[in-house]
Amino acid sequence: MFCYHCGCRLSEHDFCTACGADVSLYKKIMAVSNKFYNEGLERATVRDLSGAVNSLRQSLKFNKNNIDARNLLGLVYFEMGEVVAALSEWVISKNMRSEKNIADDYITTVQSNVGRLDALNQTMKKYNQALVYCQQDSKDLAVIQLKKVLSLNPKFVRAHQLLALLYIDMEDWERAKRELVKCARIDRNNTMTLRYTQEVDRMLLPDENVKQSAPRKKEDAVRYQSDNEIIIQPLNVREPKNGGVATLVNIGIGLVIGLAAMYFLIVPAAVSNANNEAQKKYTDLGNQLDVKTSRVQELEGSLSDLQAEIDLLHQELEGYVGTDGTLQTIDSLLTAASAYLETKDTEQAATNLESIAASVDVDSTSEAFQKLYHTLLTTIGPDLAGKYYTEGYNAYRTNDFETAIANLTKAVYYDETDLNSLYYLGDSYRQSGDLENAVIIFDKVIEQFPDTDKGRRARQYKEDIETSDN
Repeated sequence: MFCYHCGCRLSEHDFCTACGADVSLYKKIMAVSNKFYNEGLERATVRDLSGAVNSLRQSLKFNKNNIDARNLLGLVYFEMGEVVAALSEWVISKNMRSEKNIADDYITTVQSNVGRLDALNQTMKKYNQALVYCQQDSKDLAVIQLKKVLSLNPKFVRAHQLLALLYIDMEDWERAKRELVKCARIDRNNTMTLRYTQEVDRMLLPDENVKQSAPRKKEDAVRYQSDNEIIIQPLNVREPKNGGVATLVNIGIGLVIGLAAMYFLIVPAAVSNANNEAQKKYTDLGNQLDVKTSRVQELEGSLSDLQAEIDLLHQELEGYVGTDGTLQTIDSLLTAASAYLETKDTEQAATNLESIAASVDVDSTSEAFQKLYHTLLTTIGPDLAGKYYTEGYNAYRTNDFETAIANLTKAVYYDETDLNSLYYLGDSYRQSGDLENAVIIFDKVIEQFPDTDKGRRARQYKEDIETSDN
């Protein structure tokens, strides 16, 4: 510990041996700051992160120059998913002590991965957008945004808490419980998490084995609009120029004149030399013609390549404007949406969507197309899922497993979160002898509903299947 007045190292006395300043109160303040730092360190060790934040803040109130406390506070913030707050603490720490400060390593580690840093920046923007959606009462969009946030930053406690609160508002107690459990794994004694958990446990307490009624929610999905511009850049085709004709004509005329002069002016003794020179010229001319011929063939080959590229561009254009092209597919989707809005005929809308899905890969289309497609799909999904579940379950009860599988598969397609549809589809596969698909469906039941009766039965069936295979 150093004197606040002159910077000399302090001894056990209550005054500075160098300048004589009274440091008794200063020592007590430093001791309290270190006490809160040690308390924050102990809380962070047992993952009481919110408690550690409070203790470390208290430590910095008593001693803002406590570098260890500030660096630890940044680490705790980073563990809670608060990357901006963590970087702020580390930057302040680095400015206070520019050399031999581990905060410099922390900052370098975060900023060295540009992609990761950009993803973390997007996390805060998406979280703020989710808050805006909540204020606008667009809860489904808020849920979608928060799921994207957590996919980028799974340790973001505030995002987990807000998502759990939205599930509580939707009375989807089981999903809310799962999000709160994730919060507790990151920060054990967070007051807000404990408050939400108490409310969820109170709603689940009457009968944990009975599936709480929860409103069917739209499949999240991703959902942003952007321009989908199709740019076709025409290729400039240069026509080959045949500039050698005039040259050949001029050469021919010159040769004729030269031969005539030689014939009339040179003595007969020079006729032989003239003939040799003429032969040489003819040879050179033949070589030039060969070069020109080769050049013409090369240009013809280039012309063929350019024509092939033009044909390919025509084919791509046909893919956009043809009968099965992108524009036609977009028109079919708009027609299906308009028909549903006018007639509210869910079965016809489902038929139209299935036709679109069979003719185009939805995942490879534009974001605007996917958003409209999934919005229409999730709008008609609950009614169709209930209808197909009823038909599939009735067939299941009469041991008509082929019909049951066909209908329950559609029910799961329109609502992947329905426990009954998943479970009876898996059991229909099992009883029909399709054990491979049965195991796949049972895995989904076990993953999504591990603590339910059907989840435990699915686990038992899976174990029996694996035992029989061995």
